[in-house]
Amino acid sequence: MATSMGIEILTEEQYRELQQLGNFDTKTSSWVKTPDDIRKLGGALFCDSRYGRVFVYHNGAQSYYAARGFRGALRV
Repeated sequence: MATSMGIEILTEEQYRELQQLGNFDTKTSSWVKTPDDIRKLGGALFCDSRYGRVFVYHNGAQSYYAARGFRGALRV
């Protein structure tokens, strides 16, 4: 979906940088780009921000969280 929108899903590092700009995902979480070796095993990473920290989690990409949003970057 991100590709069809012309954007790139944020990496974990980019997500951490985003959190320096404001308070995002304090009550939700967002998918982030998952390394290929994890994706090949069916996994996916997502992040949120709680207690002034960024947390990274994992789950199956086809899990019931499949409807979770993602954070993306648009380069102009």
